[in-house]
Amino acid sequence: MVEINSLVPDFSLMGSDDKEHKLSQYRGKKVILYFYPRDNTPGCSTEACDFRDNSNSFADKNAIVIGISRDSLKSHAKFIEKFNLPFVLLSDENEEVCNLFNVIKEKNMYGKKVMGIERSTFIINEEGILVKEYRKVKVKEHVNTILEDLNSL
Repeated sequence: MVEINSLVPDFSLMGSDDKEHKLSQYRGKKVILYFYPRDNTPGCSTEACDFRDNSNSFADKNAIVIGISRDSLKSHAKFIEKFNLPFVLLSDENEEVCNLFNVIKEKNMYGKKVMGIERSTFIINEEGILVKEYRKVKVKEHVNTILEDLNSL
């Protein structure tokens, strides 16, 4: 499991662009890695659109946004097309990276206990060090908080 101020182990997942993405290929940029429960659900759609609407602000801060969920690449492609998302979504169907970041949690869905992704975001600096984490994220104002925090990193 990753910890603040430690090097994030290199990982590799397939992306919505049908390419393999390794964390190490983004060295030299800040990586905003956000984990979300499901494509095309209200909260996840709002969060993705907030990241989309601020993509220029992230670029101005030498940061890229990458989303991760357990959804399939096909689901990701539809989600990206529907909301015109300008960033890659990675598919973690085997929960390898989710487990690395400890985002799989027990949730209560309609009175039934299920295991799912707890909405979480991590900032990894240009050297691959985890410098900030946000857990149990509330979508409203989350992207603005990240942009503010980037100013001090």
